Amino acid sequence: MSGFVDKLQAAARSNGSLLCVGLDPDPSLMPVEDVAAFNRAIIEATSDLVCAYKPNLGFFEALGRGGFDALEQTLACIREKAPNAVVIGDAKRGDVHRFYAKALFETWEFDAATVHPYAGRDTIEHFLAYSDRGVFVLCRTSNPGARDFQDLAVTPPYGGDTMPLFEWVAMQAQSWNDAGNVGLVVGATYPDELRRVREMCPTLPILLPGVGAQQGALEASLENGVDERGQNLIVSASRSVLYASADPDGYPEAARREAQALRDRINAVLEERGLTEARG
Repeated sequence: MSGFVDKLQAAARSNGSLLCVGLDPDPSLMPVEDVAAFNRAIIEATSDLVCAYKPNLGFFEALGRGGFDALEQTLACIREKAPNAVVIGDAKRGDVHRFYAKALFETWEFDAATVHPYAGRDTIEHFLAYSDRGVFVLCRTSNPGARDFQDLAVTPPYGGDTMPLFEWVAMQAQSWNDAGNVGLVVGATYPDELRRVREMCPTLPILLPGVGAQQGALEASLENGVDERGQNLIVSASRSVLYASADPDGYPEAARREAQALRDRINAVLEERGLTEARG
């Protein structure tokens, strides 16, 4: 296993959790104005309930210089309050320049990053070169428009039967996993496609968005998404946890209740199916 996968599995065992809280600070929804303070309160309230945090860089970038300051403070808080948690930079980068990988893995020091493969392998190679960091390739995303491209039938260059484009992406990502640090992004809104991806890539970590506000199928996604030991799945929830309450005094407690309820639902499903190795 890679250093990243080791860290991910250790974090899951430590807190008995496959839950990731996505940090998507939206000023129109936040009950307080200070982004860094908002994130700190969420992190402090949930640090013992998660295996990962996933700051979405677009939310911070939209705030300009202040957003970058808030991101820096947020990352420092995670490292202080949840030092075992995996930190995923949700950046969805996909260009040939090496500086994208350098920024995410050296400047911001994320444990993993999301990337998109539309421009081909050479846009991913700079990320893969950081063998101790996770590289989550967008495969079957959770949004409704995913079908516009990801369901298109493609013919492999070596011939054979056609397949949906997302399956070809999964196969390619599997072939790029020389360092053991490749993962996939597959949405909980498409549990049948998730089953197919897991069959094709039985050991790759899968980042699973869409179980919260997007109301993806949690139980089916867990059954279809974990590996044979009940591991290597990161269940990401953002809005449903962050904005569980609009009360400026009570939102951290509400976020904790929502995160704990989701973690417990995940663990209950794993227990029912005899898949409990991911728990502490």
